[in-house]
Parts: sequence; structure tokens; C-alpha cells
Amino acid sequence: MEENNEEQKNNEELNNEEVNEEIVEEVEVEENDSEKSAQELLQENRRELEDITDRYKRILAEFENHRKRSQKERSMLYNSILSDIVSSLLPVLDNLENALKVETQDEEYKKGIELVLKQFKDVLSANGVEEIKAVGETFDPELHEAVSSIQDENLGEKEIATEYRKGYKIGTKVIRHSMVVVAN
Repeated sequence: MEENNEEQKNNEELNNEEVNEEIVEEVEVEENDSEKSAQELLQENRRELEDITDRYKRILAEFENHRKRSQKERSMLYNSILSDIVSSLLPVLDNLENALKVETQDEEYKKGIELVLKQFKDVLSANGVEEIKAVGETFDPELHEAVSSIQDENLGEKEIATEYRKGYKIGTKVIRHSMVVVAN
């Protein structure tokens, strides 16, 4: 019996050693698996961060483009509305200038017209409206409208001799072309 007990003890020790070895192997496998899963988790987190960063950058770029486009559209709309209003007021300006050309004996009346005309022009220039230069300038079809032409030896080719109606512009946008007579 003692032999059996010893044999049984040896078997138990062997079994315990085998179990211990299995446990050690499982722990090592789990450690390797946890290392792999930690690395995989880290790589997954990095990919997710890159995706989120990429989406953020795209959204930010879209927002900037939208902001710039909106600002440009507002500016264009403002200039369009302003040019529409100014173009409807230009005949009034023309009439004030024509009123100054008429001979009158009432100097106070003439001074009043001059002051109103000056105030009108000041308001226009404060809003960016400029007169288009014509007489003595070279004809430019984008700024001037030729109503006739003359032959004049004293003037150069395509030089503007006379202006029938003043033209106006806001920045580079022409509100009304100048009506002119072109020489040669």
C-alpha cells in the first residue's frame, strides 16, 4: 500500500506539474494574446483618430469655403443693389448738371443747384461710385459707348472728342457707359 500511496503521490505530483505547465502555457498564451490585442486596440484607436482628424479637416475646409463663398455673394449682391439704385438716380444727377448749364440771373438759385449737385456727388463717391473719364481719353468699349465719330487732325486715333452723357462705375463694374464722340 505504501507503494501505491507513493505511486499515487508521484502521479499526483506529475499531474500537478502537468497542470502547472498547462496553466503557465495558458498564461503565456493569454499574455501574448493580450499583447496582440493591446497592439491591435492601439492600431484601431490610431486609425479611428486619423479618420476623425481627416473628417474634421474636411469639414473645416468646407466651412471655410462656404464662408468665403457667402461673403463674396453678399458683396456681389450689395454691389448689384447699389448699382441698381444709383442707375435709377443718375437721370436726376444729369438734370441737376443740365440745370447748372442754363443761364439764369438769379445767382442764389444757381448756388443752390451747385450745392445740391455737390452733395449728390459726395454721397455717390462715399459709396464708391466714380465718374468714367472720357474727353481726351482713348476709346474703351467696356467704358464708353460711341454714338458718332469725327475726323479731327488735332486729336489722336480713337481719342474721345466730346461726351454727351457721363458714365459711372462702382469699382470695376460699369453702372452706365459714357456716350461719346470718337475722333478719327
